[in-house]
Amino acid sequence: MIKPTQSSLWHHFAISEILRALDTDAHKGLSAASAQQRLAQYGPNQLSEGKTISPLALLGEQFTDFIVLTLIAAAIVSGFLGEWLDATAIVAIVILNAILGFFQEYRAEKALAALKKLAAPSAQVTRDGETRTLPSTDLVPGDLILLRAGDLVPADARVLDAYMFKVEEAALTGESSAVEKSAVASLDADTAMADRVNMVYASTIVVQGRAHALVVETGMRTQIGQIAGMVARIEKDETPLQKQLDEVGKVIVYVSLGVVAIVALAGILRGDDPVKMFLVAVSLAVAAVPEGLAAVVTIALALGMHRMVQRNALIRKLPAVETLGAATLICTDKTGTLTQNEMTVREIVLPDRLITVSGEGYTSTGEFRQGDHAINAAADHALRHVIEIGALCNTSELQATDDNHFRIVGDSTEGALLILARKARFEETLRAEYTFVAELPFDATRKRMTMIYTRGAEQIAFVKGAPETVLPHCTQIDHGGTLDDLDHAARKDILYANAQLAAQARRLLAVAYRRVQAGEAHSIANIERNLVFAGTITMMDPPRPEARAAVAEAQRAGIRVAMITGDHLDTAMAVARELNIVDRQADGALTGVEIEKMSDAELAQRVIATRVYARVSPEHKLRIVSALKARDQIVAMTGDGVNDAPALKEAQIGIAMGITGTDVAKEAADMVLLDDNFASIVSAIKEGRAIFDNIRKFIHFVLSHNIGEVLAMFVASLAGLPLPLLPIQILWINLVTDSLPALALGVEKAEPGIMERKPRPASERILPNSLLAVMFAQGVIVAIATLAAFVWEYATTGNVVRAQAIAFTTSILAQNVQAFNVRSNRLSLFQLGVFTNPFLIGAFVLVTGTLLLLLYVPPLQVIFQTAPLNALDWCVVGALALLPLVAVEIAKWIYRAREK
Repeated sequence: MIKPTQSSLWHHFAISEILRALDTDAHKGLSAASAQQRLAQYGPNQLSEGKTISPLALLGEQFTDFIVLTLIAAAIVSGFLGEWLDATAIVAIVILNAILGFFQEYRAEKALAALKKLAAPSAQVTRDGETRTLPSTDLVPGDLILLRAGDLVPADARVLDAYMFKVEEAALTGESSAVEKSAVASLDADTAMADRVNMVYASTIVVQGRAHALVVETGMRTQIGQIAGMVARIEKDETPLQKQLDEVGKVIVYVSLGVVAIVALAGILRGDDPVKMFLVAVSLAVAAVPEGLAAVVTIALALGMHRMVQRNALIRKLPAVETLGAATLICTDKTGTLTQNEMTVREIVLPDRLITVSGEGYTSTGEFRQGDHAINAAADHALRHVIEIGALCNTSELQATDDNHFRIVGDSTEGALLILARKARFEETLRAEYTFVAELPFDATRKRMTMIYTRGAEQIAFVKGAPETVLPHCTQIDHGGTLDDLDHAARKDILYANAQLAAQARRLLAVAYRRVQAGEAHSIANIERNLVFAGTITMMDPPRPEARAAVAEAQRAGIRVAMITGDHLDTAMAVARELNIVDRQADGALTGVEIEKMSDAELAQRVIATRVYARVSPEHKLRIVSALKARDQIVAMTGDGVNDAPALKEAQIGIAMGITGTDVAKEAADMVLLDDNFASIVSAIKEGRAIFDNIRKFIHFVLSHNIGEVLAMFVASLAGLPLPLLPIQILWINLVTDSLPALALGVEKAEPGIMERKPRPASERILPNSLLAVMFAQGVIVAIATLAAFVWEYATTGNVVRAQAIAFTTSILAQNVQAFNVRSNRLSLFQLGVFTNPFLIGAFVLVTGTLLLLLYVPPLQVIFQTAPLNALDWCVVGALALLPLVAVEIAKWIYRAREK
């Protein structure tokens, strides 16, 4: 008796055992009463929606981030002090960030809704011996269903009988062509899903024939239901950028509050007014916290997203832009991602020569060549005959789309044979020349099919099938119209040629024929004997033409590429070798059966060196990604099928195909490739790296000038000097420098050689110690410039207001000059080009313009307590403001000299 824990082994048990376990009849099906009881027991045959998303709760989560809470507190304090402009800016930033985050996350939760759309609306069900159409939601285990070409399989079921029955399972298993199904008595328990020929699964498509099947699993217990469950259980981790920005925000707040407290305490101990020092402390605190951080990060990511759309990469979640730039390994599906998912004839093996066929996919563009010479297929008797057999022994059709492309109606292998005849330019004339008589359909036991035609007065049987099932029934061989006996030596030559091509993962199809005598019975025994062998046709799902270059570029960027597919190992390895994912001696491959036998720890030891995973299930894909993450890899997972959804959601960045991808894959993914082009991933990686650099530049810029402000105030306080900057001046500096120049740095172009760098380590902080040292040093220079300007004027005139005005002017200009320094920590500004970031030039002009207004417009002089500067003042200010640029350029020159 089958136990509940063995329900995943329906392919393994005999039909009699399954019928007993499900208490049903193979001919009459269930009774209506029994079906009603089971519907109450098992529930409707549909996928559960999971917990309902509360938009209000999702919106509330956007305000729980530490730095966001700090910004809200800063806005409250600013409002309390009457600084409504600053408070309004902070609140606007927080709200914008929350709205963007809300809509991104709300859309990301639609994966299960897309899965539900895959359910078949109705099914042909036999109950009480009568066949009727019922809603598929009413199906229960034990139901007997009828499946025909064009049907969407409504539930997981065991095949009871089949007639020319093929099912397209690519979205579930990754298998690139339709799978032949039959009523095999039983299969080994560890048979991979793609090889379970006696099972059909919910949401796959019947492309040919018909079959009766016994429903064994419904709803969430189906394979598609288990995938839905995995998708629902996966919780998306924070991206490296999100984690590091949160850490940076905390460090900034804690350090700033500590320094500000010291400044305030020093002032009070010196005898300054406590209220005044409180205002100074609050102003410094607000200035030190980069409230523009969330806005600049969001804008930088959004601009990157816009640029990536132009490169056919649609970002569904903003942090994914940066995360892709940190990817260390791309796990890519084979079918439809690296390959075209269009079966294509590559060679025709005639008895005495090999003909190669060019052209990729479902297009009639291509030619026939023997060595270096082109061949007219219509004029070559032997070649034409092989192509004719493939096209006539065929039940599929071609439908023209556009640009010389076609859509296959029926089996993809047969479609490839019709495309072959189109390339030979005589496919359309065959039907007029030959008249169909009879068909001996394909079955899984014979592994061949025969179709009989008349042409003029003669009747001819055309046969195609697996070479090992066709060749034994051949007694002659056709040498271009001359028939010879098929002796042992000829058979050996044919088998050797086939073995050579099979080693290259070609799918082999032998074709033969026989002239039928008048009155001869059209039976398998009579027709499929004494055949004349015509040749072998080889085909494969070809790699995308641009995939090889894209894989090579990823590898040059230090990013490993691994193929994960449900296809056979030999086929996967052949494609991997052709794309240089592995070399010809590589043994870095694992199958689903091997993964099944491994513990998580054992798998984690193997994943780094493995480049090809074949015959894997959705559970295996999920384990692979989890194992890679456990080894500190930042994983980009590509895919297009339903079976890819859990792994897409588990990976740090999931990448779905926009053209061939299912809605399920797209909703589970962070990014969608609009052109299904693997090369677009490389462009996205470059953009992601540039965006991370720009975010780091922004933080570098903001913290270095904030350090300059705080140090200037701190040193003046300790030295017993008047404060060089007033609270309102500090807030203004913070407002203008944390916005315009910082935003301009967010659109900085990628530095030269960005794709020659290795991926940054997952453990690397956004502000490593070396950068912190540089930032502090540059902050010290800004502080020196500000204090020098203040001390010079105060010591010369004793006028505190003018001294503060000059310090204010110097601080703003020095900080804006510092923005040019951080465009690159390695290259000189003059190597990059002073004017190559027009946004930064514009920001500098606007900031300088507003500064002049504050200095020379009387009402603003009163508000900001400034005074007009004379020519000498401007000479001093200009020289001090350029100090950061001069010092940093000298440091960069020394660094480059040491590198050489």
